[in-house]
This record gives sequence, structure tokens and C-alpha cells, in this order.
Amino acid sequence: MGYLWIKAFHIVFVASWFAGLFYLPRLFVNLAMVPADSHAERERLLLMGRKLYRFTTLLMLPALVLGLVLWLGYGVGRGPGSGWMHAKLVLVVGAIGYHHMCRSILRSFEHLQNKRSHKWFRVFNEVTVLLFAATVVLVVVKPF
Repeated sequence: MGYLWIKAFHIVFVASWFAGLFYLPRLFVNLAMVPADSHAERERLLLMGRKLYRFTTLLMLPALVLGLVLWLGYGVGRGPGSGWMHAKLVLVVGAIGYHHMCRSILRSFEHLQNKRSHKWFRVFNEVTVLLFAATVVLVVVKPF
């Protein structure tokens, strides 16, 4: 019974973490489009970005801990036919890297050092969709 609770909460926290990762780069699109003389709008978007990043980090941590409990404690993804787990772990590391890259980008906006266009951030925003979709496919289909 504990396994199912842990699995359910792992899914909830992963989905919530990714919801934040879906929206944070959208704030970057808006920040990249703010006119230079619009300080209030820029500050409002930065405040939203900082709060969302902190909240998203708080969602990421239990997602990772619960995933480790499933993997190491319950043996999910271990043994024969567990190649999908290795691929999933690569994607998890990629998602963590993406998460931290968002913090770096947020800091560049805070220090008025962003050099990228809103179009670049629109493409950057799609990376999370690919990470999430690939992870879900690996976990559900277990192709290898």
C-alpha cells in the first residue's frame, strides 16, 4: 500500500514541477519583450519569476526524493528490461539542468544582461514539453 502512495505523490510532484518549468520560460519570453523604459512591468515579471522559481524548486525536491525511494527502496526500474530507467535518469538529469539553467537566465534578467530574443525563449520553452513527453513515454511504455 505504501508503494502506491509514494508512486501517486511522485507523479503529482513531477507534474507540478514541470508545470512550473512550462511557465517560467514563458515569463522569460515576456521579459525579453519588455520595453527598456517599462521598469514597473519588468520588476513585476521578475518578482513573478523569482517566486515561481522558488516554488518550482520546492516541488522538484520531493519529486526527486520520492523517485529515489521508488527506485532504490522498491526496486522500480532495476533488473532485466530496465534500460528505460537508465534513459529516464538521463532525462531527469536533463530536467534538473534545465531547472538550474532557468535560474541562471532569471539572474541575467535581474542584472540586465540578457542577450537573447523572445523568439529564442519561445523555442527554449518547448524543451520542457519534450523532456516531459519523453519521460512519460519511457515510464509507461518501457520500450527497452
